[in-house]
Amino acid sequence: MLIRDIDFGNNLILAPMAGVSDVGFRKVCSLFGASATYSEMLSCRAMLHNPKKTELMTIASPDEKIKIGQIFGHEPEIMAEAVKSPMLAKYQIIDINMGCPAPKIVKNGEGSALMKNLPLASRIISECVKASQVPISVKFRLGYNSDISLQFGRMCEEAGASYVTLHGRTTEQGYSGRADYEAIARLKASLKIPVVGNGDVVDDQSYKRMLETGVDGVMIGRGAQGRPWIFQELLGRRFEGSKFDVVRMHVEELKKYYDEAWLTLYMRKHFLWYASGVEGASEIRRELATSPSIDKSLDLLREILN
Repeated sequence: MLIRDIDFGNNLILAPMAGVSDVGFRKVCSLFGASATYSEMLSCRAMLHNPKKTELMTIASPDEKIKIGQIFGHEPEIMAEAVKSPMLAKYQIIDINMGCPAPKIVKNGEGSALMKNLPLASRIISECVKASQVPISVKFRLGYNSDISLQFGRMCEEAGASYVTLHGRTTEQGYSGRADYEAIARLKASLKIPVVGNGDVVDDQSYKRMLETGVDGVMIGRGAQGRPWIFQELLGRRFEGSKFDVVRMHVEELKKYYDEAWLTLYMRKHFLWYASGVEGASEIRRELATSPSIDKSLDLLREILN
């Protein structure tokens, strides 16, 4: 996939995941082959009014290849102003989130709530395109409670988006059921701009099914949680290294920017994902869920991963 002069290489992309896509996780996914990585969702209003907290979320690793900043909001003027923020200068592409199903986002008329208001969504995209020096993309779902992805995708194209990403579920589905790959294929066939497919890519079989839709790129989210080496595996190279070394690299990157108390609580979910599926690890998983320190957690993981 080529967006202006930005070459996505193998077209494997790490999805933006709120509370998951930290700089350490993005680093290890990049080292395992992710050609592009997204920031967590960045609030345009917070960017203008609470810049210190937002700026911390824009930290990036030099190991990330194509850096994409994802923004959200519902006010076209504020979003267009945020696009020009120096905080976003490190990103080669800016993505507008119009697919997040989280209730606290939706109730503010943001994320996937914008799929219920196409005129407003169109205005947001066009204003951001006019304000931006880099390509603007849009990530969305099938619709709020029914499939309007063709209509919405065409609107994104007409408003000036350089490419779109479709998650094959509605807002009301959340993450239940299966992603609709047929809908992704229909969207790809109907647009002139590139289409990235997202949803349920967790192994070779699902990856091949997604490729059969004809998409230009494949985005992986939950399939990479606890398995950042999935990118390498999908590229045909079996991971035979030390999983514990991967975990340690993840932690060491975060230690550069965050204090121990925050890390201890934040990393618990990542540690549980890394320990998932390890035979006989149920007791250690319980200890990981309440571990009082990073060092204790790493000791527990060293025991089961090595």
